[in-house]
Amino acid sequence: MTNIRNILFFLLLFVVHPSIASEYLIEAESFSEKGGWKVDQQFMDQMGSPYLLAHGMGVPVEDAKTKLNFREKGTYHVYVRTYNWTSPWYKGKGPGCFKIQVAGKTLPTVLGCEGEKWTWQYAGKVNVKSGEVTVVLKDMTGFDGRIDAVYFTTKKDIVPPMEGNELADFRKKMLGLPAFPKEVSSYDLVVVGGGIAGMCAAVTAARMGCKVALVNDRPVLGGNNSAEVRVHLGGYAEIGPNEGLGRILREFGHSKKGNAQPAEYYEDDKKQNFIEAEKNVTLYANYRAVSVQMNGTEISSVVIKHIETGEEICLKAALFSDCTGDGTIGYLAGADFRMGRESRSEFGESLAPEKADSLTMGASIQWYSKDNGKKTVFPKFNYGMEFNENNCEKVKMGEWTWETGMNKNQIDEAELIRDYGLLVVYSNWSFLKNEWKEKEKYRNWSLEWVAYIAGKRESRRLMGDYILKQDDIDKGVFHEDASFTTTWSIDLHFPDPKNSELFPGQEFKAATKHLFIHPYAVPYRCLYSRNVNNLFMAGRNISTTHVGLGTVRVMRTTGMMGEVVGMAAALCRQYGVLPREIYQHHLPELKKMMKEGAGVKSELPDNQKFNLPNRLLEKPRAFGQGK
Repeated sequence: MTNIRNILFFLLLFVVHPSIASEYLIEAESFSEKGGWKVDQQFMDQMGSPYLLAHGMGVPVEDAKTKLNFREKGTYHVYVRTYNWTSPWYKGKGPGCFKIQVAGKTLPTVLGCEGEKWTWQYAGKVNVKSGEVTVVLKDMTGFDGRIDAVYFTTKKDIVPPMEGNELADFRKKMLGLPAFPKEVSSYDLVVVGGGIAGMCAAVTAARMGCKVALVNDRPVLGGNNSAEVRVHLGGYAEIGPNEGLGRILREFGHSKKGNAQPAEYYEDDKKQNFIEAEKNVTLYANYRAVSVQMNGTEISSVVIKHIETGEEICLKAALFSDCTGDGTIGYLAGADFRMGRESRSEFGESLAPEKADSLTMGASIQWYSKDNGKKTVFPKFNYGMEFNENNCEKVKMGEWTWETGMNKNQIDEAELIRDYGLLVVYSNWSFLKNEWKEKEKYRNWSLEWVAYIAGKRESRRLMGDYILKQDDIDKGVFHEDASFTTTWSIDLHFPDPKNSELFPGQEFKAATKHLFIHPYAVPYRCLYSRNVNNLFMAGRNISTTHVGLGTVRVMRTTGMMGEVVGMAAALCRQYGVLPREIYQHHLPELKKMMKEGAGVKSELPDNQKFNLPNRLLEKPRAFGQGK
């Protein structure tokens, strides 16, 4: 009888066991060897995770590799979360082709060339033994194939959730990530965003006694001024009633002018050394802020997530500064914000449209080419963008004027905007190399660098106690809380009319009309949120209208904003008050600090005399000058 029971038990086990899938998940960004694939975190707020990008500019990139420990041998079905990035413009198979290799076997399916949205594509099946197995991503084209994750299952009909909270929960479960951050660290000030504004805010506050966390979601600092984007610094520093502001830029600012230049022009190491030298600053590189916790109308903490490991850390502080550019922290905290253009009547701005709309300044994908001294080839690239003898751009580089997404949502459609920038660069270059009647002029030229990180100009603007507007600048309106000085022209980009004529609704070139200004000191009240009481902001997301943003958005100016925020944060810490109370009760002390500045007092050469406004008016525009 006992033997019969044992037999029945094992038979039952045999029947039941196959219904239980053995499964594993690998996040692509966690691959131990990235090869030539790039970690792209720009869109993780929309899709829930970073991904790997095969950004080879038409040349297949080196394999990415990692190891996965299989607890059980068996036949595994392999799914890959990917996307055909040219599908919005071309209905055939796309160029982002790659394959996956498992345990030395390259699975047959070509991935990344189909699908109109991010989805799980079936790659094939493979037999594996228990133990450590190597997984390899094999790019086939160099044209920006992308992969979010790899899923292994012994049951073919089990497919992970496609998107949203279900996918997020699935990721955490499969990766064994805790529901809540394990580590909690406390600071006086948390600065989110490691661009020029965030760097200046963090170091200024640190030099004045604050314990500061600086969060940056890329491996390099500088934002649009980094070697990843390559926009040079602009505007005057050390000018206006608080001429001490901006001297700090001499310490880390690059000394060579030019957009879309070789990486060394932007001196990323100099920026890194500048931050690392400050003992009161803790840098969280490769971490992105993903959520906030609120205590009434104040932020109590920010949760940050490592873009490769998924590790989460909770940062607590009395004060926070949103230097993300997109106003991400403010948005998560429920701060009042604006996007798009105000109507002309709302603030009496002559440069505003009659009716409010959603148009913004766009994002640039910069690029340049190189003369190799011998013939080079470029694959034919035709995926929905048709160039010909009449509409092609006969150039060998593209800088700020290559600007996309002005009629799109710069946050929700950010991947689409960036991808369109890549599409037009490759399509135009392919035409010049392969089809133009004078293609011999490009015989020896090859693409040397194409940005894959978009250089944004405008998205959310967080509202403060004061909103900067055209009238302030045109009339030089004096405010008792005058802080950093803006000098750049009112520089509002719009679709280039010629480009609109050639590519209606698909513009990729921008134009502008520079309206020069008299230097103007912007109110401190533009640098803190009007409804999230402990939130500062610095950068292109400060409290301004669309028109006002045209002059304050360049990076020497945003650096001075950061300096003011760092000073105000130090005063908040000293007196145990909130940002608004600095304006109400401690303005004289802030003014004194701004006149002094946070830069080192020792003599440093002024290396910031390039990319200045072409003209500064002697008087505000409203008083006799200035068209």
